[in-house]
Amino acid sequence: MIVLKKIAGLLILSSLACGAAFAQTIVSKSPHSDAHKKLLANQAKSKDQIRLVEKNTFIDLIDDIEPEPDIYTEGWNSKAVNPFKESEVPDSKVIDVTGYFMPVPGKVTSNYGYRARFGRMHKGIDLAIRSNDTIYAAFDGKVRLTNYEARGYGNYVIIRHPNGLETVYGHLNKHLVKPDQVVKAGDPIGLGGSTGRSTGPHLHFETRFMGYAINPSAIFDFANHTTHTDTYTFDKKTYTKARNYAPSRNLAKNEKGNPYKAADIEKDTYTVRKGDTLSSIAKSYGLSATSLRKINGMAAADVIKVGQVLKLK
Repeated sequence: MIVLKKIAGLLILSSLACGAAFAQTIVSKSPHSDAHKKLLANQAKSKDQIRLVEKNTFIDLIDDIEPEPDIYTEGWNSKAVNPFKESEVPDSKVIDVTGYFMPVPGKVTSNYGYRARFGRMHKGIDLAIRSNDTIYAAFDGKVRLTNYEARGYGNYVIIRHPNGLETVYGHLNKHLVKPDQVVKAGDPIGLGGSTGRSTGPHLHFETRFMGYAINPSAIFDFANHTTHTDTYTFDKKTYTKARNYAPSRNLAKNEKGNPYKAADIEKDTYTVRKGDTLSSIAKSYGLSATSLRKINGMAAADVIKVGQVLKLK
């Protein structure tokens, strides 16, 4: 007697004769097998596409993060973090910034500056890294504090330098140094990560003088991995401003083809001129194009026009 049985999705041919069972033979596969393989292949494609979108939009996501609460002025540990008294801070001070080392070679993903959306300053610069990339001390100095701040900085390190500056390194996966440890410029101090308030791996880097958060772009030329000059003059009136010594070809131009003057950078608004692009305007004012759109309530597809007034803050 010949009997067809369906076992675990397979058709099995059973031969039974005189009550004795003979060996079972597979005669066909389930038609679902090929369909299953195609489904898995399509899922893999979808995952790859998602990863590509995530990679291409990571910088925009970084701009969407609410700035970290200032560890120097807020939180349970503020007294330990900020030992400086306002009465002791000079109105101006020339600071030697020779002997530097770039903390990471990555490009800027979010600039220093006021975030109107959150009503708070972003008091450092975010630099692109991969998870567990080595983070290096920017100058010779001594580690003053290593800590964890869940609301923003995650694992962070503060180093005090002989030139009077302090540097802050945030969102680390791991500290590689301890308080009171002496370090040289370029020494590894941590592994980069995404701890605290963060949507992805990046280094939050601050430069401070007696508690004042200087715009790091006033000291460092991050695009060329160097400092603008051998000294930086701290001034209570201008410490939030960036300095841009990039070649003129990288600067936005006015209608006469000349780079904008330094005085233009102090303005709160800017009137679009012939030849301007949103990106060139944003670069001239130390902003990303994404940030400039948000300040002005613009959608990604919106086009600027000559004569249009853009808010810069």
